[in-house]
Amino acid sequence: MVPKYEKLIKVWPSISMTLSPPRNDKELKQLMKFADYLMDATKGEESHPVMGLLDIVGALIADYERRNIPEPVGTPIGCIKYLMQEHGLKQKDLTELGSPGVISEILSGKRDLNKRQIKALSLRFHCNPAVFI
Repeated sequence: MVPKYEKLIKVWPSISMTLSPPRNDKELKQLMKFADYLMDATKGEESHPVMGLLDIVGALIADYERRNIPEPVGTPIGCIKYLMQEHGLKQKDLTELGSPGVISEILSGKRDLNKRQIKALSLRFHCNPAVFI
């Protein structure tokens, strides 16, 4: 067998609980915490060594949500508020949208989301960007 595969097989038992498809909401939440940790570690750097791992974790989360959680329907602001509630977030937690004033204007409907903000929200909530358009 190929040596690099042998190494992977040896470490798999120790990482399988963290890097397996979630089977229930509890496992999903654990995987989402890991994704948040990886996002903090990579700081958005596309060339970061663990970016591929973040992509895998994101795909596992997205697959579970696609199979088990219906996409919210409604306005972009309604979707943001719904997702904030589902994830236990407050307005101040959405720093990827901008300053507190910008966040307030978006949530009150005074300002539209831009492409960067839509991309950031879809990454954070692991959903299709179309939810926020």
